[in-house]
Amino acid sequence: MAFLFNKFQEAVRTLAKNPMFARDPRHLQFEADVNRLFLYTSYYRLGENAEEKDAEEIIDLASKASVADQQKQVQDNVHYQLTHMCQAMDSILRPDVTNDPSKDPKEAHSHSRRSGLTFAVGGAASANKQSAAIPATRPLTRAELSNKFKDHFGYTLDIRASGISTTLKTVVPIPHKDAGQGLFLSGEANVGAVLAIYPGVIYSPAYYRYIPGYPRIDACNNYLITRYDGTIIDAKPWCLGGETRELWDGSDLVDYNAVPPKGSENNSDRVWRMLSKPLEKSMRGNFGEVLERRNPLAFGHFANHPPKGSTPNVMICPYDFPLTEKEMRVYIPNITFGGEEPIKMKRFGSFYFKSGSSDNQAGDSLVLKTLVLVSTRSIHDEELFLNYRYSNSKRRPEWYSPVDEEEDKRRWS
Repeated sequence: MAFLFNKFQEAVRTLAKNPMFARDPRHLQFEADVNRLFLYTSYYRLGENAEEKDAEEIIDLASKASVADQQKQVQDNVHYQLTHMCQAMDSILRPDVTNDPSKDPKEAHSHSRRSGLTFAVGGAASANKQSAAIPATRPLTRAELSNKFKDHFGYTLDIRASGISTTLKTVVPIPHKDAGQGLFLSGEANVGAVLAIYPGVIYSPAYYRYIPGYPRIDACNNYLITRYDGTIIDAKPWCLGGETRELWDGSDLVDYNAVPPKGSENNSDRVWRMLSKPLEKSMRGNFGEVLERRNPLAFGHFANHPPKGSTPNVMICPYDFPLTEKEMRVYIPNITFGGEEPIKMKRFGSFYFKSGSSDNQAGDSLVLKTLVLVSTRSIHDEELFLNYRYSNSKRRPEWYSPVDEEEDKRRWS
């Protein structure tokens, strides 16, 4: 497997420079990321018994397949892994139902499992779950579930003081006061493994103005992340999760009346504020989901940026979770602000505007626009580092050391 991994790594370096992907810089970086994710997650799916010809076929596909086709395969590869993880957690928390679905008719699977982008059409999940019944689970603590998950997959996640890199075999202090806790892998995981999910409240551009502290949303929140499509995920309300399965509406620990510090607004912020309505608290009561707050994967927001002299060992992967997969929904630690009905948006410069109705056609499956962390190499009992890719157009924190300045420029061009 080491030989095959070296071939994949060489392919990653070569294909990232392929001119076939070049359009505008931002799109170039997006396609390069998709290409890497295609190689990594496909390598993982080959498994330990992979043959060289299988690896060569995937590398060949990575150089020829369209970006759209590679995106579809990445979605399929990630969903394949998460399906097995959710089944394992079900077997731990609800073993009787897993072995005999007829014992709980409300939770019985009414359709066969499918993966990738070939899901059957399904109705939208209810936006208001205030009266939803929360099924009983085994009374395990979050730590107990985490340990049992490790027994199944060979790894789990720990949150503890950041700064120790077992890869470098030395103590490497993270040089900034905000580092605090870090995300560590306990056990061993191969390249291309889904290691964590980025939890929290999902905001489409239509609902930016409802993000606490808007328009200076990052002033008091270090747990925000943006996908290439403009979707923002706020992990601050999720925090460390919980000790039970419960109805969650994303309001925990968030100051919904937060305002930017006095004198901190620039001209752009003032324009945004004039064009936007103030936060409406009533929106908070219109959504919520029954989620497994003990989920041992829901800690992607604790991954730190690598300190100078080290490199990231995980990367961000956009994952569109299909809401038709109802048996998995409880293990996806995200909710969509404003409900799950898509809204058509138009972009003008850095501004997004609503553009009529969603026009969701029959056959379009509703999804949660989430993010997962995928390993970029084999990892064994070490801290997980993620390249934050801060924009070079804004003042960066003193502790931030760019991993690849060119990637940063392309990402935010």
